[in-house]
Amino acid sequence: MNKKLYDLMDWEGIEAIVYSEEDHPERLLGAHKIKGGFLVQTFVPDAKEILIRLKKSRKTYSMEKADDAGFFAVILPEKKLPSYYYQIVYENGDTQEREDPYLYTDLIGINELNRFSNGIHYSIYDYLGSHTMSVYGCMEQSEPEWDAVSVRKDGVYGTHFAVWAPNAMRVSVVGDFNNWDGRVNQMCRIGDSGVFALFIPGVDQGAVYKYEIKVNYKTLLLKTDPYGNYCEQRPSNASIVCNTTSFVWNDDAWMKKREKENYKDIPVSIYEVHLGSWMKKKCEDDKEISCEEEFYNYRELAPLLADYVRKMHYTHVELMPVMEHPLDESWGYQITDYYAVTSRYGSPEDFMYFIDYLHGRDIGVILDWVPAHFPKDENGLARFDGTCLYEHLDPRQGEHPHWGTLIYNYGRPQVADFLIANALFWVKRYHVDGIRMDAVASMLYLDYGKKDGEWIANIYGENENLEAIEMLRTLSTVFHKECPGAWLIAEESTAWPKVTTPAAESGLGFDMKWNMGWMNDFISYMQTDPLFRKGRHGMLTFSMIYAYSENFILVLSHDEVVHLKGSMLAKMPGDEDQKFANLRAAYGFMMMHPGKKLLFMGQEFGQSTEWNEKQSLPWNEAEKPEHERMQKYVARLNEFYQEHPALYELDYDEDGFEWLSSMDADHSIVTFMRYSSDKKERLLVVCNFTPVLYENFKVGVPYAGRYKEIFNSDEEIFGGSGHNNPRQKRSKAVAWDGREHSISIEVPPLGVSVFRYVI
Repeated sequence: MNKKLYDLMDWEGIEAIVYSEEDHPERLLGAHKIKGGFLVQTFVPDAKEILIRLKKSRKTYSMEKADDAGFFAVILPEKKLPSYYYQIVYENGDTQEREDPYLYTDLIGINELNRFSNGIHYSIYDYLGSHTMSVYGCMEQSEPEWDAVSVRKDGVYGTHFAVWAPNAMRVSVVGDFNNWDGRVNQMCRIGDSGVFALFIPGVDQGAVYKYEIKVNYKTLLLKTDPYGNYCEQRPSNASIVCNTTSFVWNDDAWMKKREKENYKDIPVSIYEVHLGSWMKKKCEDDKEISCEEEFYNYRELAPLLADYVRKMHYTHVELMPVMEHPLDESWGYQITDYYAVTSRYGSPEDFMYFIDYLHGRDIGVILDWVPAHFPKDENGLARFDGTCLYEHLDPRQGEHPHWGTLIYNYGRPQVADFLIANALFWVKRYHVDGIRMDAVASMLYLDYGKKDGEWIANIYGENENLEAIEMLRTLSTVFHKECPGAWLIAEESTAWPKVTTPAAESGLGFDMKWNMGWMNDFISYMQTDPLFRKGRHGMLTFSMIYAYSENFILVLSHDEVVHLKGSMLAKMPGDEDQKFANLRAAYGFMMMHPGKKLLFMGQEFGQSTEWNEKQSLPWNEAEKPEHERMQKYVARLNEFYQEHPALYELDYDEDGFEWLSSMDADHSIVTFMRYSSDKKERLLVVCNFTPVLYENFKVGVPYAGRYKEIFNSDEEIFGGSGHNNPRQKRSKAVAWDGREHSISIEVPPLGVSVFRYVI
């Protein structure tokens, strides 16, 4: 090596590069201005010789090997830095041409990183993660074109990688493109942001990669990209470079309509779905395939699910988590990759097609989302940079003992930003219509699921998680500002106050909340033998005591039909006919009760067995007469619900509901009125929860006039006995139930009847 070049060598820095312990490799690697030209250095392990070729003049310069591990250097005697690339010959005789990645450092910008460090960069997913782009020039680049696949012809095309790992000694991108060698593409620490970044020319979509994180001189970690958009199929778990901005959407009409709608005023009947088991592919012999082909692709599912949802007259589907997760049996609730749609069913673009297709069929899409905890998988967020970065260090704060998962450190700005941006990501990038947040109660209470000694009180000595509360309020505020028309829904199982009150009014800011109290009480009531229901009558009526304390969704969800709880049909007492009659009465009461609605898949046709995520729904069972009639009933119930504004316009207003009789425990009958916002539609609802037929049953009514039966769950077409009221009923001035007028009707056994006030 010539003396001038030798004197320019930073031998200590070279040693750090060679031993891959350098967090600022750009200090040495790449081109640096010196007197008389530019010093260019590169580290290519196992390289035998390297030439630099200038792109314009085609002139070549032979680089000198400064270290046998593969560190090369040369002085370019040029006044201005020319565009160049490396021509590499390896020890094994292989050759390669490669652009210099260390010419393109600091592409993110300090303002973006400052916002992230302060926890207020709600589109940080546009900068962290992997993004294909073209950059221009060598030392002075114009702004990169993020995700700009269309500009390959100009500039240098490749992928920009960025990851937050502040406590790492060194971070590298590893993948097929560098033989998974962490020495090759060592990333650059950017200021004091804790972010490492590197633009690697030539890496394109489909490239498989991870981050190799050197924790100390002995410990290496291989981590999936927390902001990656796509992953390998389980059990593999590497990230895949994948753009999510090139899909051409066709749902403008839907999006404009959504933005103008007020969820309080519209019918909302949600079909909760687990995509992997709603319907699976079958072999020719009608046996389920037990390989990767068992799942339908998102594109295949779209028309199948849309046709069925339209047939059943649901307004929305709610998908159990589609974010990437390693274990099928977790149903998606133990997420490892929050920005990646699961590859079980296809690619990000396939999922965009799925949502676009459903929007085209006038069906909304809600996603389950899990910011409450995450699993301990080695490739995931746990101890991401060798420290408890996303979780708390103290297990009393950072672990759920019963779930075996980790709890986010919501008070760390970058962690809160990761979660808030993720909620926005699914709405903005994928056009989803709502985010249903799982296990909110576990976020709110520091002692949730913990015994004495397993948790730490807040600064006031109480059990509220103040940092989680602040994060939720910030999320809801930003969400409603940036995602007009989209919903935030909470699964919150306690009586935490003001869940659906705006954050500006000291609430959490959700739009709607699952009514877990109603669900538990009502299922318990329906499981009771009708002979004894009069002793539990309060379980039927108690929900109206608190019905307007929150904006509720009535739910009969997946949680109620797993873990030996049995299906909804199996919960019902009596023989088979009575089970179906009970279930019709249950669904009818649910639909007439104030609140939006949700029913888990399979329960609409009275699935006899509880849900099993490993198997397709038993669609053959739905073809049996009694199940087919139940399916028709639910379809008609959804349709009827949407046809009558009195059943949805005033769900969250006391003016929309009026008890007529709530105390008749002996008959297990309740009667009430539902009203539209203009009071032009007035519906009388009569629910009988005993298998007894009542003829000439007297019902007090609030208005004198005629009442016409417009719905009856006991119709023969639904599997009932056909007891109904074919003629209008004119009220009489006979006082009953505290009313001056009453009508006499036939009340079907285990039936729900609805009458419209005709005047």
